[in-house]
Amino acid sequence: MILIYVHLLTNPRRRFAIDSHLPFNEGEGFMPITRAAQAPHFDLDGFHFVGLTAPSRGATELCTWQLNIAPGAGAADEAHQLNHEEVFIVLDGTITVTVEQEDIELGVGDALAVPAHSWLLVRNCTAVPARAIVCVPVGVRGRFINGREIGTPPWAQ
Repeated sequence: MILIYVHLLTNPRRRFAIDSHLPFNEGEGFMPITRAAQAPHFDLDGFHFVGLTAPSRGATELCTWQLNIAPGAGAADEAHQLNHEEVFIVLDGTITVTVEQEDIELGVGDALAVPAHSWLLVRNCTAVPARAIVCVPVGVRGRFINGREIGTPPWAQ
């Protein structure tokens, strides 16, 4: 597959990468695009992650992913914390985010910024699937409440 660039008429030096999973030469005005058809997918106990932006896809500052949560997914012993803020924006359904033992229910259109180093747990306590966009800075690292290191999750690499 060949990396294709689209030149903007208003700024001929600005380029958009059509297939951002391919190697590229980063330069001034380079703007990577992750197409849904090529986005990497990851599954973990009722959570489905669709990687959107990350260093491996050309991003330099922010990692984003779509998080799909099956009904009833989320275990009370899976609390984790990150070394940076984590933002959740709910697109469909309802999710419950427990931050420092406080349950926060989020519905469509709600956004939550979880402070760095806060213990958090994400669950879908409903009978319908939920979907959110999650955003963290590049280089985020985490650990589970049992002390096990998460490192940088694969969807944010």
